[in-house]
Amino acid sequence: MLPPDWRGRALCLLIVLVAACGSAAAQAPAPTEANRRDTIDELLAANHVLAKLKLLDAFGHVTIRHPANPQRYLMARSIAPALVTEQDIIEFDLDSNPIEARGRASSIERFIHGEIYKLRPDVNAIVHSHSPTIIPFSVSKTPLRPISHVAGFLAPAVPIYDPRATVGPSNLLIFNRELGKALAEVLGQNTVALIRGHGNAVVGASLPWAVLRAVYTQLNARVELEAIALGHEVIYLNEDELKQHPVEVFDVERPWQNFKARLPKSP
Repeated sequence: MLPPDWRGRALCLLIVLVAACGSAAAQAPAPTEANRRDTIDELLAANHVLAKLKLLDAFGHVTIRHPANPQRYLMARSIAPALVTEQDIIEFDLDSNPIEARGRASSIERFIHGEIYKLRPDVNAIVHSHSPTIIPFSVSKTPLRPISHVAGFLAPAVPIYDPRATVGPSNLLIFNRELGKALAEVLGQNTVALIRGHGNAVVGASLPWAVLRAVYTQLNARVELEAIALGHEVIYLNEDELKQHPVEVFDVERPWQNFKARLPKSP
């Protein structure tokens, strides 16, 4: 048993520690329902923006890491992105198991998202599209490289994942954790990875950044294809120029708000 004077000191120390913890908690409040509401609203907007810009058609998807739990993410059920509503949003763990499906069908390719979130704690949003403008670069010897000044994030490389390397001949879909993990490993620390004959995965530190990069990845691919078609040497951004254009060189809110402004106004 502690002597009386030490018991007093221990009690004082305990009081100080409790007060400090309470102060820290007051400075860093837990995420509220309003935070989650805002996150879902942004996820709905991202689905509708990407559909309106024709990056996503009946297929493809966009996800966001859960604002209160980094071990989970939010994604629409298996539905065309243009039709997504709040009731379609499902929460998943990083193994891509639905937390509460309530009879809603999950996207077969949700493993793209869960496995990338596992390997990339810096990533908080992911877009997967089947852009026909990008697919040619996944099946040819011509690499997708930054040619436009708004696509510097494509450096240092845009790797290509071929499901054949993991499971042999397949339907090219990323339909399980094994394929998702292999794709995530090929992506590595890059921003974009192509999936051979299928599409791409684009990541960002936030939802606006993931959407912006998906848009400009397609734009850069279109410009590169047009430049190659001219039949002369193409001038890409070189290393010195890329240093002058860091990834987050401009305010992402400007294009993000512009994208959202194109959506129909809610009644």
